[in-house]
Amino acid sequence: MNDDTLKNPTYRSLSNQQLAEIDDLCDRFDQELVNGDGPRIETFLTGVPEAAQERLLTELLAMELEYRAQQGEDFEQQEYIQRFPQRGGVIVGLFARDVATQVPGNDSSSIQDEVLPELANFRLIKEIGRGGMGVVWLAEQDKPVKRRVALKLIKSELASKDTLARFDAEKQALAMMEHQNIARVLDAGTTDDGRPYFVMEYVDGVPITQYSDDNKLSVDERLKLFVLVCRAVQHAHQKGIIHRDLKPSNVLVADIDGEAVPKVIDFGLAKAVEQNLQLSEVTMQTEFGKVVGTVQYMSPEQAELKDMDAADIDTRTDVYSLGVMLYELLAGSTPLDQETLGRNALLKVLELIREVDPPRPSNRLSSSSNEVNSAVSDLRRMHPARLQ
Repeated sequence: MNDDTLKNPTYRSLSNQQLAEIDDLCDRFDQELVNGDGPRIETFLTGVPEAAQERLLTELLAMELEYRAQQGEDFEQQEYIQRFPQRGGVIVGLFARDVATQVPGNDSSSIQDEVLPELANFRLIKEIGRGGMGVVWLAEQDKPVKRRVALKLIKSELASKDTLARFDAEKQALAMMEHQNIARVLDAGTTDDGRPYFVMEYVDGVPITQYSDDNKLSVDERLKLFVLVCRAVQHAHQKGIIHRDLKPSNVLVADIDGEAVPKVIDFGLAKAVEQNLQLSEVTMQTEFGKVVGTVQYMSPEQAELKDMDAADIDTRTDVYSLGVMLYELLAGSTPLDQETLGRNALLKVLELIREVDPPRPSNRLSSSSNEVNSAVSDLRRMHPARLQ
């Protein structure tokens, strides 16, 4: 959320936890748009306090319009007025303000009013990612070597003691690890206005599921890639670090010297699991009931709505998330499919994660339509019956 969002009186009436949850909703919506999952704004508004719904609708709608414009889709104001008849004023105002500037190929930042800092030795080129606490930029480093890097800069509106501590923890976690399948930390610092940043190896890749489908990798080829990811996560665990948000968009695959190389990125939710390992000098306090992670890939322990530093959140959480990714690589969908996510509120989805055993991949395929099975099998260069 940008500075105008936080100044809005409807948001000032919300607690810090509610603001964080709304920020997470925006992140999830943005990610599902990028992944082509077709998220529904109506679903994301469910359960949000009435005081914040209008502003949240504005933010989600702005993201959707920008995405549709970039995809070259045609859309009209009336389409959204029919979907949200009680919010016609919001929609008319947003179209008048934004639609004319949302054209395909526009590389401007989605946060137009954000003041970009001047960084010694780095030139920000374009925004390439946005998470719960930071914005990732493609940047060019001038000294001591000239190269392209990924620069993660903390959001200006989130410069609280707690967020600074978590950002620092991510920096320390990455710096401790040296593995060919984990993005390396190259530098770190603080801007003139006090925002910390760190510089990582730029991975010019796509999520592992997208790479596998785009290249129609066979099951064996997918498993070979997945083994490399498992080794990277094992390396992190041996260093005492849990990722806690493993998902395809945090495992990018790039072609390097003609070989597919997966890289695990974004240890923003990392946690020290060794009692004598301290990732940050500042204690990180988390409010009870905060959802940490991405729902489709979340372990039952994470879905308990406990303190995120609870003792039962350990390396098994990452192993569970790896299992969900493997499921998706093989069967073409996560155990918790998009239809289930779309028709249930968040608390119900978390209950399903905790209480319901996911279907076997073979059962998922057998219960899908012939059209879906054929599409999934074709992307794996295998006959549907054999894949099942």
